[in-house]
Amino acid sequence: MKKSEPMSESYYYILLCLSKSPSHGYGIMQMTSELSKGEVTIGSGTMYGATSNMLKKGWITEIMSTEPGLERKRLYQLTEPGKHALETEIKRLQRMLDSAKGV
Repeated sequence: MKKSEPMSESYYYILLCLSKSPSHGYGIMQMTSELSKGEVTIGSGTMYGATSNMLKKGWITEIMSTEPGLERKRLYQLTEPGKHALETEIKRLQRMLDSAKGV
C-alpha cells in the first residue's frame, strides 16, 4: 500500500466543505467553523493560497455562480481527484483513530 502524505487541516476542511456542495471562499470559511465546532478557523490568506494550490493539483475547479448578485464571486467545486484525495485522508485518519483504541 502506498503511504499518503498527511493533508493540512485547512486542505481537509476545504475539501470536506466542497464535498457537500460548491461554495465560495467566505462560505467555506464559515462552514469550516461550523463543522469544526469553532476549533478551526481558515483566514482569507490561507483560504486563497490553499484554493490556488488545489486548483493546480486538479482537486477543485472554479465554476460560475448562477445566483443573482453573485455572478462575480468565485465558486469552487470538488473534482474526482479531489474527492479521491479527501477519501484517502479520511481513511488515513480512521487508521490513526483505530490504532488508538484501547489506549
